[in-house]
Amino acid sequence: MRRFSDELVQKFDNLKYFCEEQSARGCVSGRDSLKLFPCRFSGLFKRKIGFTLAEVLVTLGVIGVVSALTVPTLVKNHQKKTFVVQLHKVYSEIQQASENYMNDHNAVSLREAGLTSRASVADFLHSYFKVVKTCDEGDKRTPCFADKYSSMDKSTTSNAGNFTWNAASCVTLASGATVMTDYPTLYTEDVNGVTSYFGRMLIDVNGPSGPNIGGRDLFYLSFYDDGSLDVEGVTPPCRQQGSCDGSSVKDVRENLYTTSCQSSYFGIGCFGKILNDNWEMNY
Repeated sequence: MRRFSDELVQKFDNLKYFCEEQSARGCVSGRDSLKLFPCRFSGLFKRKIGFTLAEVLVTLGVIGVVSALTVPTLVKNHQKKTFVVQLHKVYSEIQQASENYMNDHNAVSLREAGLTSRASVADFLHSYFKVVKTCDEGDKRTPCFADKYSSMDKSTTSNAGNFTWNAASCVTLASGATVMTDYPTLYTEDVNGVTSYFGRMLIDVNGPSGPNIGGRDLFYLSFYDDGSLDVEGVTPPCRQQGSCDGSSVKDVRENLYTTSCQSSYFGIGCFGKILNDNWEMNY
């Protein structure tokens, strides 16, 4: 009991000292010292707000874990968007150049306009695009293309020396993209009872720069003689009618994507998937 009384007296003395101090500073008069009780008690129990070292370290650890989980995904998604933007740009340039080529030759198709040989394709590329490099010496395709390419599932690999398309011309554009294309009358296919003419085309959206993976930065397309680009089996009449020998355009593209995209170092079928998904790389 005596101990309690002593502690109470000590607290009272502290409070009295505080009130006298405030009064001396002119904050309040001596007779109003009791009004300082709320102020005194807030001062007694007020704490400084801050973080301990342990709390800071835990927070930094959580941030590190979250970053490790999310940053790679964000970088990968950004890379995909960049590749699709570059692909769309080259796609638009080729279609526009094809339209200009047909108009300049008063023709309704590239075949009628005379785009029917390797020499004519080379002339087409150099006349209608800003070419900074040509790789047509024999079948040598480097340095326009990278030395090696792989499929997304890593099951197949190839090098640019295997890109032996004897009827094709290969160039690197000012944008940094590399295009290798046959003349668009080299092959034929019959769909819906109509014969269509096309050539094969490879587009590496950033030339020899990485990652050099089919379906990521390297794409395989069909170059039809109306100047359109799609996947094999989706011919111009097929697109106009919305059906390809009984299958929808979307299904033909999707089937080719399913069977070939992941395992092809050319990225066969991947372009059709991008078209189906409205220019998004959702794979």
